[in-house]
Amino acid sequence: MPAQDLVQVNYRKYDGSLHWNLCMRRLGEDEHGVWLGLPPEGVTRKGHNPAMTLPEAHVILFPPAAWWTATFNAAPRRTEVYCDITTPPNWLSPAEVTMVDLDLDVLLRRDGYGPILVDEDEFDEHQVLYRYPADVVNAARESAGWLMEAVAARSGPFDGVHRKWLAMVDEPR
Repeated sequence: MPAQDLVQVNYRKYDGSLHWNLCMRRLGEDEHGVWLGLPPEGVTRKGHNPAMTLPEAHVILFPPAAWWTATFNAAPRRTEVYCDITTPPNWLSPAEVTMVDLDLDVLLRRDGYGPILVDEDEFDEHQVLYRYPADVVNAARESAGWLMEAVAARSGPFDGVHRKWLAMVDEPR
């Protein structure tokens, strides 16, 4: 795979510490944002911990100027959609994107259960620990509310468009 197709993805915590990080393949861009893919048995890390392989393929959408990212998992993974509430993705270069994970997550399970908002307790704890400014707290809550509605309505990037991008993950370049 050509090096220009690879993107280093670094989720960080508000104190700057490394959180989830992985190298993904650039699939393309549409009206929703930039799409990156990881094939089955792709590698990810949490912080500086040892690498983990993920059995299913997935794609991540990085919408411009939005306070979230969205991961779409291939079957049979139980969670179909996993949205991280984050600061807007910051493209340091075409080969590296970073954002701050703000703890709140919106999930949609493959069995149709959801969407559900999770990690509110962690969000509350980290507001105190990291001293999230009021504008960050407000943007995170507004994004979570918008995502709950959009995922439930299957609108915008949650209308099934991710299937096209998932199908590209294993295609040779």
